[in-house]
Amino acid sequence: MNADTDRPTFLLVHGAWHGAWCWDLLRAALDAEGRRSQAVDLPSANPSAGRYGGARPAGMLDDADVIRDSLRRIDGPVVVVAHSYGGVPATEAVADAANVAGVVYLAAFPLDVGESMFTFIGAPVPDDGTGHTPPYEDARRILFDDVPEADADRAVARLRPQSVRSFTERVTTAGWRTVPSSYIVCDHDQALEPSRQHELAARADSVHRLPSSHSPFLSMPRQLATLLGRIATATSTLPAPRR
Repeated sequence: MNADTDRPTFLLVHGAWHGAWCWDLLRAALDAEGRRSQAVDLPSANPSAGRYGGARPAGMLDDADVIRDSLRRIDGPVVVVAHSYGGVPATEAVADAANVAGVVYLAAFPLDVGESMFTFIGAPVPDDGTGHTPPYEDARRILFDDVPEADADRAVARLRPQSVRSFTERVTTAGWRTVPSSYIVCDHDQALEPSRQHELAARADSVHRLPSSHSPFLSMPRQLATLLGRIATATSTLPAPRR
């Protein structure tokens, strides 16, 4: 099936500790449905990334810059799909991007101005915010509980340290207030409790659900691709919200 050039391109933004690799199965499923997609690699989850190494690790605002750069290179409308932490820099980046038709938060954080990951979840801000934090010790269960064993093992092996700075930098502009937004709640999530997801989903224009754990792009990529297609089609008919 050939991609319909009138359809928006999906820009996929991964969460903490991950990389663009985590979207591979979903991108194949989107491609099979004639949907175009691109995936970004956020520097906050790559301690060796160029100018972000050493004493100045990349933060959330650096991640937002990378998303903006990716958006500028895409011709035509874009629907940004952000997973987990990726919702924070996506929120920061989409507000002033003229080609963004919508943003989808996948068990993600559509934070408001002045909020950071740590302030939202109630974690204390560390005295030294220049380091990195490793993935969960039990990442297999928390992140990939319903993912096939071989895929989950590969994913765990590819997780990378995440900069503390990305969790402490505060949002300066909330894109979900001016861009049509959707939220996908993952009903069996063990990383971000569904009750907190529903709290965050109240900020979106539409809410959807998947019977998945935290990573449906690995556990049910075809179902997720179909849902994203439906959301993109509906989003293209909506005016930008006025809040």
